[in-house]
Amino acid sequence: MVIPVHDVNPVRRTPVVTYALIAANVLVFLYMPGLAGSVAGDSGLSQLCHLQAFLDQYAAVPQELIHHQLPQTVPTGDVGPGGAGCAVGPPTYDKSPVQSVFTAMFLHGGWLHLLGNMLFLLIFGNNVEDRMGHVRFALFYVVCGYAASYGFALLNDDSGDPLIGASGAIAGVLGAYLVLYPKARVWVLVPFLVFLPLRLPAWLVLGFWFALQAVYSSGEGVSAAGTVAYAAHIVGFLAGMLLAWPLKAGTPPPPEPRGLLFGRRARPRHTW
Repeated sequence: MVIPVHDVNPVRRTPVVTYALIAANVLVFLYMPGLAGSVAGDSGLSQLCHLQAFLDQYAAVPQELIHHQLPQTVPTGDVGPGGAGCAVGPPTYDKSPVQSVFTAMFLHGGWLHLLGNMLFLLIFGNNVEDRMGHVRFALFYVVCGYAASYGFALLNDDSGDPLIGASGAIAGVLGAYLVLYPKARVWVLVPFLVFLPLRLPAWLVLGFWFALQAVYSSGEGVSAAGTVAYAAHIVGFLAGMLLAWPLKAGTPPPPEPRGLLFGRRARPRHTW
C-alpha cells in the first residue's frame, strides 16, 4: 500500500469544511471510552464494556439499517456478575438507525484507523472542497457516507456488527478527486525495504487504492477481511465519482508537473 503525503494541486480558498471534519473526528475519538488512552486501543474490561455500550448506541448496524430490527437487550456499560463479561439489559435510549449512519461517520476503532482516514481527507479533501464549494462539499461528504453505509448494509443485511468510521465518506472524496484531477501529481511513500518517496499521477495512486479495496472485499490477500468494511469503501468511491462527474468539464487542470518521474518537465511559457 502506498502512503500519500502531499499532492501538487494548490487550492484557491481555505478548506474550512475539511479542517472542521478533521477536528470533529479527532474530538469525538478523544471522547470515545476505552480507545483514546492507548495507541493500540487496548483497555480493561470496564472500559471495553463502556465502549461496547457506546458503539451499540451510536454506531450503524446493518440489521438495523435494512430490517429496522432493534435489539431488545443491549450492553449497559457495566461489567457483568463475577467479571465474566459485560452486562446487558433493556435499552434506556431511543435509537434511530438512519441517524446512526451520521454519528458512525465520526467514530473510529483506534489511533491508526483515525490517523489514516484523516491523512487521506486532508490531502484530497481540500481540492474537492475547493471545486465544489463549502456547502456542497459538506453535503457531498454526508451523502457519500450514507451511500457507503447503506451499500454495505444491503450486502450484509444479516450482520449485527457495528459499522464505524469515516472511510466510506472519504472514499467518496477519493472518487471525486479521481474524476476531477486525474493528472494531478501526488507524493507518496512506497514501502520497499525503506520508504521510497515517489511522485505519481493521481489516477495511478487512487486507481491502485480502489483495486486493493476490490481485492480485499473478496477476501483475497487479507486474513481479516471481515473486520474492515471494504465493500463500503467501494460503494463510497463509486458514489463520489458519480456525484463529481457533472463538475469534471469545468474543472481547471492542475499545475504542469516539474520533475522527472512519471511526468514531463514543463516547458517555459511566455506571458504578454
